[in-house]
Amino acid sequence: MRFIIDLAYLLAGLAFSPVLFYRMAAHQRYRAGWGQRFGNVARKDQKKRCIWLHAVSMGEVNAAKTLVAEIEKRYPDHEIVVSTTTDTGCAQADKLFGRKWTVFYFPFDVSWIIRKAFDRLKPSLCLLMELEVWPNFLFTAHRLRVPVVVLNGRISDRSFTRYRKIKPLTRTFFGKIDRVLAQTPQYAERFRELGCPAERVLVTSSLKYDTAQVADRVEGADALAEQLNLGAAKLWVAGGTGDGEEKIVLDAYKSLVHDPMHKGLRLAIVPRKPERFDEVAQLIEQAGFPVVRYSRLKGTTTKAPAGDAVILGDTMGDLRKFYSLAQLIFVGRTLVPMGGSDMMEAAALGKCTLFGPHTFNFRQTVEVLLAGRGAIEVKDGDDLLATLRTCLSDPTYAAAVAKAGQEIIRQNQGATARTMEVLSTLLEGANRDETKPVSGGRIA
Repeated sequence: MRFIIDLAYLLAGLAFSPVLFYRMAAHQRYRAGWGQRFGNVARKDQKKRCIWLHAVSMGEVNAAKTLVAEIEKRYPDHEIVVSTTTDTGCAQADKLFGRKWTVFYFPFDVSWIIRKAFDRLKPSLCLLMELEVWPNFLFTAHRLRVPVVVLNGRISDRSFTRYRKIKPLTRTFFGKIDRVLAQTPQYAERFRELGCPAERVLVTSSLKYDTAQVADRVEGADALAEQLNLGAAKLWVAGGTGDGEEKIVLDAYKSLVHDPMHKGLRLAIVPRKPERFDEVAQLIEQAGFPVVRYSRLKGTTTKAPAGDAVILGDTMGDLRKFYSLAQLIFVGRTLVPMGGSDMMEAAALGKCTLFGPHTFNFRQTVEVLLAGRGAIEVKDGDDLLATLRTCLSDPTYAAAVAKAGQEIIRQNQGATARTMEVLSTLLEGANRDETKPVSGGRIA
């Protein structure tokens, strides 16, 4: 089985290599961490027991914040190591955890590379965020009797369809997972159908509710407002946007700013991917608007010009501050079939939150928000424009949506505590077995 998996990885790697080299050259991606990807990872303190947390990208890293803080508080005798897959994920993990814990790129799931990583880290527990289930990783952890827990577990419609096509294979490695803590009953049932023993699958809700900070203001927002020269203007923020979406947003803005009823409206666009910043700047100019790149204001005393100039949020880590200043928020990657961006953060800040129909990556959140009238779903660009007009013309309606959304986020928090109940049982069990030898050369 491992030989077949390794061979499949080799063939897939060869097929993907032209794309990889193009992205390395054109977008400056995948250039870092190659030693780590081949298993050359290390810990800071070999005397402590180790917990290996893997979060593929920025969203999963952010979702783990409250859980990592709770583990640190309850288990100070454990060292946490954090792996990610993407450059943005690694940068965010380093920002959040790098001062205290080791952060590295997740090793390739080739059998000998994964064995090397386990030998170097010697984890007592492995935590995988959402659906980062890799066969060789699971086989190795199972052989070494290292418990593996899927946290914040979810299987999207698209992933579920793909996994069902290879169900005999998925049953082989999904059966090696020790616990699945799923976001919803539907996701839990999908894990069971794909091979996880029913008794190992629990529903704990989403950790992202706990990391979504319910607040009316964000530190640094006042300074940002001054730099953006907002004054009394109303700010519409389009956050986490994807390819093909900015033009829709700009068309709607063009219609609104030319309407005397909405004089003083400003727009800020914050694309999801840094490599698209220059492309979006060109789109703004092509739409006939001056562009203000926040990267050229940040850290200076320069202020943005007033008027209808579009602000481009081309920095990392500032989206929440932009959201804090907004009267209206459109959450991107939802008017195009990309699965959506995180809308919890916008709702938690008490903002009137809009998104499109393509939200399969955030189905549970969307269903809860819509059921409680704490957000608005728009069908397309025309519907987006009409809804924005309604919200701007009727601020009482927009404020009611915003208040309901914030309350929904608050009511759904608590997944961290439920998750810690399960992890505590596993950690204490693993610690009791720490001195028992295991075939394969390590201590579980």
